[in-house]
Amino acid sequence: MANDQEDGGAPAMQRALEDFLRALRASEVRISPAEAIDAHRAVAEVGFADRTLLKDALCVTLAKSGEEVERFETCFDTFFTRREFTGVEPHDAASSGAAKGGDNPSLTQMLLANDQAALAQALEAAAGAIGAGDIQLNAQRALMTRRVLDRMGLRALEEAIGALRAGTAPEDQALADRLAKGRERLFEAAGRFIERQAQLHAAETGRRLRERILERQALTAIGPEDIRAMEALTRRMARRLASKYARKRRRARKGKLDVRRTLRRSLGHGGVPFELVWKSETIEKPKIVVICDVSRSVASAAQFLLLLLHSLNEVVERFDAFAFSDRLVRVNDLLDGESVDDAIALILARIGFRPTDYGAALEDFMKLHGSTLDRRTTVIILGDARANYAEPRVDLMRAIGERARAVVWLNPEPETYWSQGDSKMDAYRPFCHVAKSCNTLAGLERIIEDVLRAYLPR
Repeated sequence: MANDQEDGGAPAMQRALEDFLRALRASEVRISPAEAIDAHRAVAEVGFADRTLLKDALCVTLAKSGEEVERFETCFDTFFTRREFTGVEPHDAASSGAAKGGDNPSLTQMLLANDQAALAQALEAAAGAIGAGDIQLNAQRALMTRRVLDRMGLRALEEAIGALRAGTAPEDQALADRLAKGRERLFEAAGRFIERQAQLHAAETGRRLRERILERQALTAIGPEDIRAMEALTRRMARRLASKYARKRRRARKGKLDVRRTLRRSLGHGGVPFELVWKSETIEKPKIVVICDVSRSVASAAQFLLLLLHSLNEVVERFDAFAFSDRLVRVNDLLDGESVDDAIALILARIGFRPTDYGAALEDFMKLHGSTLDRRTTVIILGDARANYAEPRVDLMRAIGERARAVVWLNPEPETYWSQGDSKMDAYRPFCHVAKSCNTLAGLERIIEDVLRAYLPR
């Protein structure tokens, strides 16, 4: 923490708490302004003296789930660890007392006195002055370490060592050796401190950079090592979309003043508008049907579309999911009865990775769900439309397009491939309201957002 004597202890403690809240947000612990105020009030009650009490008070105030509790505890232990100068060898009291000298000792004096508290305080003050908490990348660690040490007075320390080396007295050489060892320990301590700042702050920047890359990574090329990160990213996208469109729907419910009906009712009160009449609008929630090709070529893309849509329960009135390779089956029971991850694994195990038959899949869909299609239903089809030269049943595709509000076809292949080989995309395309090449998570998010926006009042 920063120097408590600087501007008084309370402001320094407040800055420390604000830095900790920033570190928590970087660790994906969501903290609202109201919760930040509660945290300041909690600290005002319990203080900083009892570490356990402080940790428990802040955890109860800020962490809202088991996952956030784990992140909070890791962040708290990292942020409030002060071990940079522990384990330093002590020197004799006489030399320590002689070396201190004055209320504001130099770096050389602090090293000779082995004043761990003063060194730790000077290190944090220097780190705060250069903005070490703003570190963005791990590659900045070496530069930040050097800047912190320069701020602490490293150049003066090196000049003192050089001057002592130039002397001939044995005591000068011994003192130079002590300072040189102290300088090595100082570099190690500053490096550990900056590494801790990188763990608290740069990790979030690295995660965001990785997520930006994954958002644009081809879904059909996602490696096993990135599956968990992609699933977490998909869930965050779903929460963001759900929050955004739930708010818009609430605003739309407020309606507008119906001036004509208000004036008519005011006639019974001598023209005074005691009763306000609001225009009412029917706010529809989307009914979404998704049909996913889970054959080998597009199974990974289907996995993330199902996860994204299934996570939008708050803003979707009804969600029906179907998957197919050679035949089509309803998969709502799996998605509702298992965790989404396990459900998708079961779907792929049950019908995935087989040769596709789009004609048979469309026939099965119309038998299972065709009678429930209406003008409030959006049908989303994810597949490459490669039917292995089987009958494509374009007539059924036309019937779906006529009954549904909209048909959105997402094809993981580039459009230049749609007319090649066994692809029937050009035959299906005239009956789709939207047909796009989509093979990234960012593309999925944009298209699903367009679908949700279409259900809002104009």
